[in-house]
Amino acid sequence: MSWEIIIAGFTLGAIGSLHCVGMCGPLAMALPVQHFSQQKKLLAISLYQVGRVFTYSLLGLVLGLAGRRIYLAGFQQWFSIITGVLVVFLVAQYWVIGKNARPGFLNGFYNKVQKAIVYFLRSNKMPNYFMLGAANGLLPCGMVYVAIAGALTSATAINSTIFMAAFGAGTLPAMMATSYFGQLFKLSLRNHFKKAVPVFATLIGIILILRGLNLGIPFISPVLHHATGNAISCH
Repeated sequence: MSWEIIIAGFTLGAIGSLHCVGMCGPLAMALPVQHFSQQKKLLAISLYQVGRVFTYSLLGLVLGLAGRRIYLAGFQQWFSIITGVLVVFLVAQYWVIGKNARPGFLNGFYNKVQKAIVYFLRSNKMPNYFMLGAANGLLPCGMVYVAIAGALTSATAINSTIFMAAFGAGTLPAMMATSYFGQLFKLSLRNHFKKAVPVFATLIGIILILRGLNLGIPFISPVLHHATGNAISCH
């Protein structure tokens, strides 16, 4: 297990949690937990947040398998550069149109996710809070896109899964506080959080570009080794 991957994912999640409070804060504060005792309220909120992290981890596994193919094909360096450029482009687009861009072909999928969220919100069954969080993890989110970009450049599916799980864990403190003490987070404060996120996303895009340039800078631009097959020996 690489601590670099855990620290990178957790740091990105902690920074991205500012965006989560701004964008997903209303949903977190709308959880139907007011009728629960303090213990059950904490359990329901925890299940909801764990559901989000589970979805992020599952996405990391799927994306890690795709990233592994990129690594084995020897395209990891160029893919990191292209992904970084794409992240910077999406941030620039955000500044121009004032909202996060999302792939149009996924609109139908997102509509189904939103219907599932409405269904789980109307239910008081404890397991459904986990399902609600899992569904929330599939909603379009700029910071999740940035995390996905980082996960895709991982050499193994395990590293990608760990990265996304650490990303989700990094969002937990702020999101738990939002669900439990939501009334303390005013709309103006959440809007300030949202404004800070594009800056950090730009930095992530630049780091991905530098990472692909193989400059030999520790942590920032380490040398990416291409996968090679094992030599066959007849001796």
